[in-house]
Amino acid sequence: MKLAIASFVVCSAAAFVPTGGDRQFSTTNPSTTELYGRKPFISGNWKLNPQTKEEALTLASGIASSINENSPDVDVALFVPYVFIETAISAVGGKLAVGAEGVCPHNSGAFTGGISTSMVKSIGVNWVLAGHSERREIFGETNDYINAQCLKIIDDGMSVMLCIGESLDEFELDLAGSVCEVQLKKGLMGIRKEELDRVAIAYEPIWAIGTGKVATPEIAQSVHAKCRAILADMYDQEAADEVRILYGGSVTPESVDDLMNQPDIDGALVGGASLDKDKFGRIINFKTVKTAVHV
Repeated sequence: MKLAIASFVVCSAAAFVPTGGDRQFSTTNPSTTELYGRKPFISGNWKLNPQTKEEALTLASGIASSINENSPDVDVALFVPYVFIETAISAVGGKLAVGAEGVCPHNSGAFTGGISTSMVKSIGVNWVLAGHSERREIFGETNDYINAQCLKIIDDGMSVMLCIGESLDEFELDLAGSVCEVQLKKGLMGIRKEELDRVAIAYEPIWAIGTGKVATPEIAQSVHAKCRAILADMYDQEAADEVRILYGGSVTPESVDDLMNQPDIDGALVGGASLDKDKFGRIINFKTVKTAVHV
């Protein structure tokens, strides 16, 4: 892929870690993503889809084919059902990362149906979701359980995408910031500043997941800015400026460009559209008004 705004390297398979460097940017919409070297991160969450190995192979291959030399310089990951992980890894040919949709915070034992970090790591997984609203609401995962997942993922040298977000009632009561603060502080409890390079945050307003409703770019930006302020309070401003915060919630090819033009939106966690190679391909190849000035 072409290098769009700065030079980055992958320090390890465990995380997409940007390196520093002297660079200045001129933008029509000044972006802290650019200013602080946060490499955009586009990810897809397949959830309980697709239904066969063959379908997974076709979908993963199709998505990988959308990444080419003209694509923006972004990190891409697919979070897929456990049974399709190895199939997807073989299909994408190293063009993107393949992650797990969650893990059990235990190494082994009497946890029927559980999947450990060591299991998924052994087949090539380095990114794992934690705290998705569906896991919280449908499967009853608490903040304490989610924190245990995050700690286990980090302790085992992997990277975690922590999902946070408010319900419609909470949003209408202007509680989005408060809900995100609780979920961030409880989810990241015990994770040190020096480990944050293996953490990404996905803000997913529950009322926008799978509903076709999308928070306006301005609403999403305001919550992302609040989340970054919370991270600064938890750690410091330097740490907050380096953490990537993704938006999730019915992201589409039609909405991605405006979302990605916001200064604190560093990527997207995509649900339904990640099951369509053409739609997700367009999201990966988002377009912004940002331009780089190399000095």
